[in-house]
Amino acid sequence: MDYKGVWILGEQDRGKVQTVSYELLKRGKTLAEKLNVDLVAVLLGYQVSPAELESLIHYGADKVVYVDDPVFGNFLPDPYINSLTKLIDKYKPEILIASATSTGRTVAPAIAIKCHAGLTADCTGLDIEEGSRNLIQTRPAIGGNILATIKSPDHRPQMATVRPHSNQPMDPDPTRKGEVIYEKLEAKFLKSRSRQVAFIEMKEEGANIQDAEIVIAGGKGCKTEENFKMITELAKILNGAVGASREAVDLGWAKYPHQVGLSGKTVSPSMYLCAGISGAVQHLAGIKTAQNIVAINSDPDAQIFQLADIAVEADMFEFLPMLIEKLKARLNK
Repeated sequence: MDYKGVWILGEQDRGKVQTVSYELLKRGKTLAEKLNVDLVAVLLGYQVSPAELESLIHYGADKVVYVDDPVFGNFLPDPYINSLTKLIDKYKPEILIASATSTGRTVAPAIAIKCHAGLTADCTGLDIEEGSRNLIQTRPAIGGNILATIKSPDHRPQMATVRPHSNQPMDPDPTRKGEVIYEKLEAKFLKSRSRQVAFIEMKEEGANIQDAEIVIAGGKGCKTEENFKMITELAKILNGAVGASREAVDLGWAKYPHQVGLSGKTVSPSMYLCAGISGAVQHLAGIKTAQNIVAINSDPDAQIFQLADIAVEADMFEFLPMLIEKLKARLNK
């Protein structure tokens, strides 16, 4: 049987579809249109409401394949891997893309092995090769200094994971119609060799940078941990989250959950304001989907200015205290 169709691996948490699912649908839509096939969202969950399932259709899915079982109330690798492998064997999609979250990074490699398929991780670009239906997968390599183009011409499905928040979802269309397929799997596919003992939420200082509307970030140019506190203060004033370059994290000025870039997190805030960051390609890859980028740097040739919507050529040690003072004065009126 020929493999046909584009699948995205949807994610849910306690019955609510996660934003990464909608982001994948936008990527998948482009691929499905080029191949002239259906775009399918596959979702494993427990007691996910019809409205949540319909939301996947509103964001671009033509069909939703849903498996409902208590075992999917929490993430356990075995049921996910075995169930998805079974569904792939039944429906035979030619492409499957997942988000490079902990879920996607855990299950996608195992599924690829079981299906004897190729997998490219952490892609920044996906396209279709003309005339072959091959998935062209682009990802950074050698620390982000080059971009590698990869394809898996001999095996199906073609699989890739993409960075969460590396693109914005499409606008939802509540008038879109599609089909929700409820799948029931045999008990043997739902068995797990592990069980969840407890869930401990990671505590971060400030808001989660991937969910924040405003991110204020600092880099090595802050020079000292004491100076980096201006970044924290500005973020607090603007009710934003604190971001940091890899160098700032390595120096201990911020913790890893705040790291922005290829080796950290990709962010898509309404405003990304940074100071003391020159704009290495690894960092730029993590902020390119921000709606507005404000960069403060004393070097007129700084790489960050090439991506910035507003470039402030100034000494951050003069500019930031003045900005903080004026914002405080406005808030205190």
